[in-house]
Amino acid sequence: MNRSSGTSEILPFCETVEISGHIIDSLLLPKVLDLITAAGGAFQIRDITVGQARSDASFARIEVSAASKERLEQILAAIADHGATAIHQHDARLVPADIAAAFPEGFYATTNQQTEIRIAGKWLNVDKQEMDCGIVVAPDLQSAACRAMTEINIGDLVVVGHVGVRVHPVERNARKHGFEFMNSPVSTEKPKGVAIRQIAEELVRARREHGQTLVVGGPAIVHTGSAEHLSSLIRRGYVNKLFAGNALATHDIEQALFGTSLGVRLDCGDIVEAGHEHHLRSINRIRRWGGIKAAVDGGYLKSGIMYECIKNKIEYILAGSIRDDGPLPEVITDTLEAQQAMRRGIAGVSFCLMVATTLHSIAVGNLLPAWVKVVCVDINPSTVIKLADRGSFQTVGLVTDVEPFFRALVGEIDRIERETP
Repeated sequence: MNRSSGTSEILPFCETVEISGHIIDSLLLPKVLDLITAAGGAFQIRDITVGQARSDASFARIEVSAASKERLEQILAAIADHGATAIHQHDARLVPADIAAAFPEGFYATTNQQTEIRIAGKWLNVDKQEMDCGIVVAPDLQSAACRAMTEINIGDLVVVGHVGVRVHPVERNARKHGFEFMNSPVSTEKPKGVAIRQIAEELVRARREHGQTLVVGGPAIVHTGSAEHLSSLIRRGYVNKLFAGNALATHDIEQALFGTSLGVRLDCGDIVEAGHEHHLRSINRIRRWGGIKAAVDGGYLKSGIMYECIKNKIEYILAGSIRDDGPLPEVITDTLEAQQAMRRGIAGVSFCLMVATTLHSIAVGNLLPAWVKVVCVDINPSTVIKLADRGSFQTVGLVTDVEPFFRALVGEIDRIERETP
């Protein structure tokens, strides 16, 4: 189907862009057109072809116009992040960084979507895709990667502006695969059993296909009595990496040493006299023993999530905050150092399960590229909403309590293993 349609007025400064893929069912085309008009521009659809089958791609060529060159550039920059690419291509503009830990003015701010840049007429894939970074091109002009602002060195070649940059958005049909139970980002009233069954299938698939599963966890995993469920998943090879804070590790160790979490016995719910001191005494013992690994190796720490991570050689990163007690020796207290550790740690991750932690979930969500599948489980729906608001749109959420979720998840994995060994 070919036709020409759009807003009635053609403004003096024009550029033609193209957009292709599943632009209809992913709502990318309406989004692009809305961005043009909202920014004060006008458009004419000069050519459009709509795919007839679900697997067929669609295509549109759009003439974008604006009242000034500056406004046109702003519009083109906005729609480029949704895959609209100017048909008259130019190489990306590279500017050497003149100050360490700062980008040149006008730098291209990255998204979490797959991105390419044009250098010497050739398109290069941008490695280490991450939102809210810049793009640095290697001195030989043969490769490019996302780089955080604080990691910029004087002389680094930084992409400036949107010229020579194109984005390939993750489309709705691709995001949906494996999560058919989700028609909306936050599942508050959907059948929990269906959701958990598909999460279990995703974990089994990742393990059998040698993928990497990352769990981002909060202390409620321990408080709700779910530590043994997570420990079981670690032992059985369903968790490859763990990101958490001081609190999860501390209360996990408190449970292993004292049988309590926040001073409450997890086996019967009784409040123990002076139990509020247990987490501090746990931290103090670990520090006296030389750290978590030393405590395990020395036979002092004999159970729990952190014990299983050490025994099964699971990579873990504990990123601290200003309110931490202690903290435990392995906790990274420098925020920038923690960011870099997590950037390195997400390499190869194909599935991420976030459970009961708002701050760490948002932090990790900001680092993950859009094609990594993410499930966020929390009793509070605002955690998932905040993730989406900050750009981690690929996140789907399940609003439920932690312990019933983990118990049902382990049960579903048991069933899958029995039925498809």
